[in-house]
Amino acid sequence: MRIQIYCAIIAYCLVAIVGHDLKINRSTYEILQVLGVSLLDKTPVKELFTNENYKDVKEQDYNQLLFN
Repeated sequence: MRIQIYCAIIAYCLVAIVGHDLKINRSTYEILQVLGVSLLDKTPVKELFTNENYKDVKEQDYNQLLFN
Protein backbone atom coordinates (compact mmCIF):
# COMPACT_ATOMS: atom_id res chain seq x y z
CA MET A 1 0.00 0.00 0.00
CA ARG A 2 2.81 2.43 0.81
CA ILE A 3 4.50 1.78 -2.54
CA GLN A 4 1.34 2.78 -4.42
CA ILE A 5 1.07 6.02 -2.47
CA TYR A 6 4.73 6.82 -3.10
CA CYS A 7 4.34 6.08 -6.81
CA ALA A 8 1.29 8.37 -7.03
CA ILE A 9 3.13 11.19 -5.25
CA ILE A 10 6.20 10.79 -7.48
CA ALA A 11 4.07 10.74 -10.66
CA TYR A 12 2.21 13.88 -9.57
CA CYS A 13 5.47 15.67 -8.77
CA LEU A 14 7.01 14.72 -12.12
CA VAL A 15 3.98 15.98 -14.03
CA ALA A 16 3.97 19.21 -12.01
CA ILE A 17 7.69 19.71 -12.75
CA VAL A 18 7.17 19.11 -16.49
CA GLY A 19 4.23 21.53 -16.51
CA HIS A 20 6.26 24.19 -14.73
CA ASP A 21 9.43 23.78 -16.79
CA LEU A 22 7.60 23.85 -20.13
CA LYS A 23 5.34 26.70 -18.95
CA ILE A 24 2.17 24.80 -19.80
CA ASN A 25 -0.99 26.69 -18.84
CA ARG A 26 -3.10 23.61 -18.20
CA SER A 27 -4.18 21.71 -15.14
CA THR A 28 -2.24 18.69 -13.92
CA TYR A 29 -5.21 16.52 -14.89
CA GLU A 30 -5.14 17.75 -18.50
CA ILE A 31 -1.38 17.21 -18.71
CA LEU A 32 -1.84 13.65 -17.45
CA GLN A 33 -4.57 13.03 -20.05
CA VAL A 34 -2.39 14.22 -22.93
CA LEU A 35 0.56 12.17 -21.71
CA GLY A 36 -1.67 9.12 -21.26
CA VAL A 37 -3.07 9.38 -24.80
CA SER A 38 0.38 9.76 -26.33
CA LEU A 39 2.17 7.25 -24.11
CA LEU A 40 3.52 5.09 -26.94
CA ASP A 41 4.02 7.97 -29.36
CA LYS A 42 7.53 9.23 -30.11
CA THR A 43 6.45 12.87 -30.31
CA PRO A 44 8.50 15.13 -28.01
CA VAL A 45 6.58 16.34 -24.96
CA LYS A 46 6.94 20.00 -25.86
CA GLU A 47 5.30 19.39 -29.25
CA LEU A 48 2.36 17.62 -27.63
CA PHE A 49 1.32 20.80 -25.89
CA THR A 50 2.01 23.21 -28.74
CA ASN A 51 -0.12 21.19 -31.18
CA GLU A 52 -3.67 22.56 -31.45
CA ASN A 53 -5.18 19.07 -31.84
CA TYR A 54 -4.72 18.47 -28.12
CA LYS A 55 -6.72 21.56 -27.12
CA ASP A 56 -9.47 19.53 -25.48
CA VAL A 57 -8.54 15.89 -24.91
CA LYS A 58 -11.93 14.91 -23.49
CA GLU A 59 -13.81 15.55 -26.75
CA GLN A 60 -11.51 13.84 -29.23
CA ASP A 61 -12.91 10.91 -31.17
CA TYR A 62 -10.57 7.94 -31.37
CA ASN A 63 -10.96 4.92 -33.59
CA GLN A 64 -10.83 2.01 -31.21
CA LEU A 65 -11.39 -1.66 -31.76
CA LEU A 66 -14.80 -2.76 -30.54
CA PHE A 67 -15.18 -6.18 -28.97
CA ASN A 68 -18.58 -7.84 -29.35
